[in-house]
Amino acid sequence: QVQVVESGGGLVHPGGSLRLSCTASGNIFKINVWNWYRQAPGSQRELLALITSINITSYTDSAKGQFTITRDNAKNAVYLQMNSLNPEDTAVYYCSAIGELLPTRASFNSWGQGTQVTVSS
Repeated sequence: QVQVVESGGGLVHPGGSLRLSCTASGNIFKINVWNWYRQAPGSQRELLALITSINITSYTDSAKGQFTITRDNAKNAVYLQMNSLNPEDTAVYYCSAIGELLPTRASFNSWGQGTQVTVSS
């Protein structure tokens, strides 16, 4: 069983920045890929960025140039630095961890409950 918890959301003014955090705990052997998603009201959940165990990153157009994903393998954590936020970035932000369990190395894909980001003046 793997638990994933996001934090760091909140209310921010347009042009501001936020840093989201996400940690995983449980019987984890390895996290191979972390993903950040978001879901705005009335919209589908969309992928923003991913980072592999060897720090290869990929961003979708919604995140490119504005968001930065990083990870701390020792802490089983991932971060999303978000800059130049605008009201269109208002959404619930989710992370997911894809990895392997102890002791079997069976695969898992666990999601957090999400953290609300609201960009408003």
